[in-house]
Amino acid sequence: MEYTINNLYGYQEDYSYLEKVIKKTLKMEKVHHAIFSITFVGEEDIQKLNREYRGKDSITDVISFAFEDANKLKNKVRVLGDIYICIPRMIEQAHTYGHSTIRELAFLTVHGLLHLLGYDHVKEEDEKKMFAKQELILNATNIKR
Repeated sequence: MEYTINNLYGYQEDYSYLEKVIKKTLKMEKVHHAIFSITFVGEEDIQKLNREYRGKDSITDVISFAFEDANKLKNKVRVLGDIYICIPRMIEQAHTYGHSTIRELAFLTVHGLLHLLGYDHVKEEDEKKMFAKQELILNATNIKR
């Protein structure tokens, strides 16, 4: 597994807990060799991405851009894609939901990574499956509400 964190927003903290949830997610999904990136952005950048690529002119918390198609490998490595996380929205949601920014950032990271792995939540049944998996991963890494 290889990933990069691009901190375009300047949000600073120890991200070692993110590695735990990333490893747990990939292990549960049986993904062994993968590359992806996580980029922390502000509200203006996430709104621009949301508008240009999803046709929604609003601020959101996380956007994922999946690169792979039907698990095709490049040199035996899955190139998953990019995750963009809006740090101001993450902080706001942590306060709204009454939990730590660690928990919220871990949640958004897992959420974005599951999207890269093909999960979606358009249909209610898919949403239940995806959100249950997110909670299982966060609980297994001891990141609780």
